Order: sequence, then structure tokens, then C-alpha cells
Amino acid sequence: MTDNRVRRWALRFMLGLLGLCLMAVLGLWLFLRGSLATLDGDVAGQGLHAEVIVNRDALGVPTVAGQDRDDLAYATGYLHAQDRFFQMDLMRRVAAGELAELIGPAALDIDRSHRFHRFRARAEAALAALSAQDRQLLDRYTAGVNDGLAALRSRPFEYGLLRLQPRAWQPADTPLVVWAMYFELQGNLERRELARGWLKAHSTPEQLAFLLPESTLHDAPLDVLTLNLPLAPASAPDWFARPSKPSAASQPFRSSVGSNNWAVAGSRSEHGVAIVANDMHLGIRLPHIWYRAVLQYPDGQGGQRQVAGVTLPGAPLVVAGSNGHVAWGFTNSYGDYLDLVELQRDPANPLRFKLPGGWETVRPRVESLLVKGQASETLTVLESSLGPIRELGGRYYAVHWVAHEPGAVNLALRGMEAATDLAQAQAVANRAGMPAQNMTAGDSAGHIGWTIAGPLPARDAEFAASFPYPAEASQLGWQGLRAPADYPRVNDPAAGQLWTANNRQLAGADYRKIGDGGADIGARAQQVRDDLSALGKTTEQGVYGVGLDDRALFLEPWRERALKVLTDSAVATRPQRAEFRRLLIEGWSGRASVDSVGYRLTRGFMHALYDELFAAADEQMAAEFEGADYALANPRWSAVAARLVDERPKGWLSEGRSWQALQLAAIDRVIGELTQGGRQLAEARWGARNTAAISHPFARFMPALKSWLSAPADELPGDEDMPRVAAPNFGQSERMVVAPGKEALGIFNMPGGQSGHPLSAYFLAGHEAWVRGDPTPFLPGPAEHTLRIVPAR
Repeated sequence: MTDNRVRRWALRFMLGLLGLCLMAVLGLWLFLRGSLATLDGDVAGQGLHAEVIVNRDALGVPTVAGQDRDDLAYATGYLHAQDRFFQMDLMRRVAAGELAELIGPAALDIDRSHRFHRFRARAEAALAALSAQDRQLLDRYTAGVNDGLAALRSRPFEYGLLRLQPRAWQPADTPLVVWAMYFELQGNLERRELARGWLKAHSTPEQLAFLLPESTLHDAPLDVLTLNLPLAPASAPDWFARPSKPSAASQPFRSSVGSNNWAVAGSRSEHGVAIVANDMHLGIRLPHIWYRAVLQYPDGQGGQRQVAGVTLPGAPLVVAGSNGHVAWGFTNSYGDYLDLVELQRDPANPLRFKLPGGWETVRPRVESLLVKGQASETLTVLESSLGPIRELGGRYYAVHWVAHEPGAVNLALRGMEAATDLAQAQAVANRAGMPAQNMTAGDSAGHIGWTIAGPLPARDAEFAASFPYPAEASQLGWQGLRAPADYPRVNDPAAGQLWTANNRQLAGADYRKIGDGGADIGARAQQVRDDLSALGKTTEQGVYGVGLDDRALFLEPWRERALKVLTDSAVATRPQRAEFRRLLIEGWSGRASVDSVGYRLTRGFMHALYDELFAAADEQMAAEFEGADYALANPRWSAVAARLVDERPKGWLSEGRSWQALQLAAIDRVIGELTQGGRQLAEARWGARNTAAISHPFARFMPALKSWLSAPADELPGDEDMPRVAAPNFGQSERMVVAPGKEALGIFNMPGGQSGHPLSAYFLAGHEAWVRGDPTPFLPGPAEHTLRIVPAR
């Protein structure tokens, strides 16, 4: 063969290979483009009574207008499926314990833990309890989801990467989405009880009362506050402030407690209408948890109803927002909604257990866990009348969780759409089947109020109820749910303002209707309360500004403590301590600002002090109960630590160790961590620590796609103990300020866009405004795309 022929064949081969590569790239591009939502034109909708018009604005926010509420449920399902189906699929699988079927053995631990609760079976029971009207709404939503999914030209891109086909949506999947939120919002209650039980077993009653305080100086309840701060006992528990294994980890974001809402009455607003603000703090990822929407349909009385706010993909309802008469928002209530009840097992019959009411033969339920790429495995769940039974450390506990109760999940929140005043909205909230939340609401007449939305156990949640019930307990703290008429409420306070921030909401007798399930220390609540008081008569812009307050009021005393122990003698021969002191003075901005070194050092000092005091206990707890620690047992641990270093009780430190030496050891921990690898303390800016890490779940498993599936790595101002809560992948999942009937003046932004597809213009639309804190409109702007969903022939 001549050289020319070789060159020609080589050229043909290279051109052919290039053509194949181009075809593969084009095919992949067309496949990915095929799973983008349809934005314009006419599509047929099965079972519609009349056409539904979907107008999308520049951010992709839809206004969905129709003549029938069931038709709007169908259209909402259609939009959710086209923009967010994979997200919906993950949520139902998380709740049901079916993730391994989708992503393989790596998810088996989650599946085993969650399948234990058998929420798919409970979802079928929840469906059977729905009214005919609610079941019809859910069926129409389900039809819309499946039609929207089928209308995509190719399956959502995630299934292409997984080489799987999506599974159709079922009516029972919507309750599962709500149970996924139970895991998100109440999923730590079981480990919290175990951690508190360990502390009770290893402390005297006096020590326990001090270490697990029911009140702190930071509390900001809505009713009268009565502080009860017990004195430190003469001696500490054996486990306290003992040497622990060295930790190379940086001071973690220990708390994921979050959510603020607040309201000012019409007497405090310039237009005379109540103003409600809400920023629900959750894990932030892509796709974003919320999906904005405006629903417009006849109100049955000759007028039009408009409901605007955020929906949860997988459900046909507006979760938080405004209907023109009432605006409402939520924060997690952190009440005591779960009991662990220790059981005695009959050695002669492994299915027979002694409960507080007597012996009971439990029912074994065999669950099949499907696993992608390998054989399925079985899980046997023992169901008692108190709930499923878990074996821990050779002991047996019934998990008595409010999420297992009939009525824990329903569609009653739908009633918020038609509520015309505060009283009606609160009545709806008290019947709603959802994780118990603080609902703050206001109406167009200027009234404001707080209550609990979601099921409450029918009991007085005393301090003793926050520990596992021993095997010899004669009775339980609760059976069944509290009647809606007996829910706590605070309405129209004299100051014309309300606030909640996951703190202890009440200090009076009604507090026992909620109890303590891990309430926040209250520093955020205090700051919100005081910011509101300073506003006087105000507007939506003023109310919005409260949520961006990143002043470090909570950490300022901790900075002063650090400076107090960094005496001239303490730093004389320790240049890094001297630099630490200098930066606390010169690098302190008074805010959790991205350029503040002093803030990061102060925060590090407080968390390192936790390690000095409680790390040894954490090691012992975790060896017995995985994931348990003192911070989980007492999220208000910093109040205990502050009292210890301020009051310096005798008998709480080993002989020869002083409180000053302990605090200096904490400072040295921070110095050691921040100067690893030759770094300088002056480089330890807060923004370098608090950098956004917001991404799609696939970004972890497919690093090559990370830049495509992630938001920019912005440095974020704010932290957990101030109104502007911000962490790398946790924080303000939306910022909403709205007055009912004045929605055009409202403000809204959120960290993720409407679409879950990286090729969509709406994947990160609005993200930059959220990072900057820019006040963008609550209502959608002019329509840029119009989709008509018309009745199929």
C-alpha cells in the first residue's frame, strides 16, 4: 500500500471517528435538551373541564389560571413533573426507604432506617382517610404529574445517567413527600432521646437540671417569661471535661436549627394591613426544595381567588404564601413529638413484649428492600401498639412518634386557600397533617397571630417526658392527638408584633402542650424581636431588612471572654496567642461579614470550648448510640458553657486545672486548626469558612459534572445565631415578605431556580439576588412564555 493510500485511509478513519464523536455529542445534547420543560404552545390535558393557561415570567415562575381547582391541581402536577420529577422521586423514596432501588447499595443504610417506619403502608391508610374532595384533587394532581412526565421528549437527565426509567407517580406518593419532611424536621428526635437518656443515666438529678436547662437568658417567648436557672451543683459528672481523642476537624456547623418568621400588625404598617415575613431554613441543594407558583381560579362567589407562594414538588398545595385575605409562614416548632418506650421481651416468645399496659404479642412485618445491581434483602419490622420496635444495645424500644398517628399527613392545608381571616387560617392550621410548625399569620384587617400547624400529642410535655421511658413505667405520657380547639395561640399582642425562630415559644402553662424537642437557644429570636421593636411604623422593605441582620450580638460576649483570658502573661511567650488577641480586636467587624477574621476566631473559640468540656461525653455516647452527642441532647449547650466559664464553679474541673487554662486550651485548638499547612491566622476570614456549597446530589458522585450541577461558590455573610442564617449548604430557603391584599408590594427571593435542569435558563434564576439579599418582587413579572393546557378530545 502506498504512502498516499495510507494517508487517505488514515484521514478517512480520523474523519469517521470525528463524525462518530460529533454524533455522540449531538445525541447526548439532544437527549438532554429533550428533558427540558415545554414552555409555549398547546398541550392536551386528560380529564380537564376547561383550558388552563400557564404564563411564565423571566424567572420561570408560573401563574396558573383556570376555571376549576381540580384542573389547577392537574396543571400543577404537570409543571412539577416537567421541572422537578427527579426531586419528587427522591423525596418519596427517602420517606419510603426505597432509595437503593434507584442508586444502589450505598443507600441501604438509609433505606433500613426509614423502611423501619413503613410509611408506604401508612400512606395507603392516609389515602383511605381523605375526603372525596381531597382524593379527587390528589388524583387529578397525580394524572398531571404522569402526563407531564410522559410529555417530555426524553426522560429526565438523571435517569439517563442512572440508565433507568422513571417510575410513574402514585397517589400514595404525595403523603410520602410530606413524611420526607417529617424526617427533615423531626428526624433527630429519636437520637436526641437516646442522648438525653445517656446523660440521665450518668448524672445526678441536680447535674442534669443544670446541663439540660429548660430556660436560658436568651429565651424570647411570646408570652410572659419566667426564668428558672438552677445553680451549678457542687460537683460535675465523671465524664465532664475529661481528656478526649484529639480532633483534627475544624469547628463544625454543629447546629442545623433554622427558620424565622415574624409579623407586624396593621397598627404598625403604613398601609394598615398586617405584614408577614418568613425565611424557612433548610438544607439547600439543587434542585431547590420550593417551587414558586400563583394559582388563579373562581372563588365560587362570583369572584376570582389568587393564591401565591411556594409549593412543594410532589404535592398540589401552596405551603406558605398569601391568598389576598391572609398571609402565612412557618418555622419548625421543635416540640417533644416522640417517645422511646423501653420494653421487656419474653425470653420464651420473641414476639411477646411487656408494654406499660401489659404483655402484647407484636406483629412481624417483612419488608423487601430492592437494590440496584444486586439481590434484594428483607427487613422484618416488629409492630407494637405503640409503634415499631427498635433494638439498641441489647435493649428494645417502641418508637412512639407522632408521625405514625392517623392524621399525621392529610391535605387539610388546602383550606388556607379559602381562609378569609386570621381565625379561619388558624383553624385550618390546627387540623393540618404536616410536621408541627409555628405558623405566624396576618390578615387584611391588620390582625396577627401565632399557633401550631400540624398534629400535637395529647399530653403535657413535662421535662421528664424528654427521656426514654424505662421498662418499669406504668403508663405513657400520651395516647392520641390533641384536639384542634385545645391548641396554643397568641393573637394580636399589644406591641403589634410576633416572632418565632425555633426557640422556646412560650413560658406559661401552654408551653407544656408543645414541650422541648430541641429548641434553639433563642438568640435569633431575641434579635428578631428587638429589630422589629426598633422599626416602629414600617413597610415591607423595613420588615424584609430584619432577615438580613448579620450583627454578631450573640458572639460579642464570647469575644469578650476570649480577650479576658488572653492576658499579657498568657500571650507573653506565645506569639500566636498574641496574634489571636490582635485579630479579635482589629479584625472584628461586629458582624458575620465575609471579611471578618475576628468573627471566625470568636466562633471557633466557642466551639472549641465545647470540645474541651463535652467531647469525652460525646465519645462515650456515640460508642453506645451512633450519632448521639451532648449538642443534640441540648442545642442550648452554649448557654451552659457560658455559665460555667463565667461562674467558674468549684468541683467541676480536675485538680490542678483552672478555668483560664481550659479556655486557653480552646484557643490553642483553634490556632492549631487554622494554621495547619503553614497558613496564617490573618487569612482566616469568615467568608473562606462560610462558602456556598450548593449542588445537585449527582455532583458528589460525578465530580466531572460538578461545575455543571452546582451554584457558584459564593462567600456568604451570616451564621446560625442571628436572623441572617447562612451555612455552606443550609440557610434561608426563601425570603418572603407580604401583606395580604397588597401582594404587589411583597418581596421574595430564594437560592435556586424553578427548574431542576442545568440546561434550563431557570436552573439558577434568581440565585444572585438571594446571595446579595436584593429585594425582588413577590408576584411574578410580565409573561414571557405561555402554555395552554387544553381538554383532550
